[in-house]
Amino acid sequence: MFCRGADFSRRWKVKKLSHYDKKGRVRMVDVTAKAATSRTAVAHAFIRMQRATVASVRRLKSPKGNPLEIARIAGITAAKRTAELIPLCHPLSLTHVDVNAKLCQNGIEVTSEATATGPTGVEMEALVAAAVAALTIYDMCKALERGMEITDLYLVKKSGGRSGEYNRATKRVKP
Repeated sequence: MFCRGADFSRRWKVKKLSHYDKKGRVRMVDVTAKAATSRTAVAHAFIRMQRATVASVRRLKSPKGNPLEIARIAGITAAKRTAELIPLCHPLSLTHVDVNAKLCQNGIEVTSEATATGPTGVEMEALVAAAVAALTIYDMCKALERGMEITDLYLVKKSGGRSGEYNRATKRVKP
């Protein structure tokens, strides 16, 4: 049985994996010689839930308080701690992190944005922020519904650095 992304290498040109040395050992990428540039990344996640759960959140009748505001703070905090969660991520000095949670008809859409000036990108920080915000919403709402699904966690766009811009909508990288 194939996983959902099993055809990844056929659909995308896969470059060399940067976290391995010439002998195949895992390593932290050396960014010493890279120039510090302004970098921004935006990520997305979605928490699918029943309409009754959405209605309760809309009325702020979650047993634990306002899940959207707690999720926003949790996502910001998580972005700042990404290097502690993802083993080979560089610790970054973030200059800005924002997380938004928007009620939709069938769930809650989370978007996050992370910005830093440095030698490496902030994609992981944006993704961790969106993921932890989504997990926080699940935690805050699980008393109302256990069958919620966290889906569609992905990078929306990124800018800065040697690889240039990426925009999911156009699926292009502009160096």
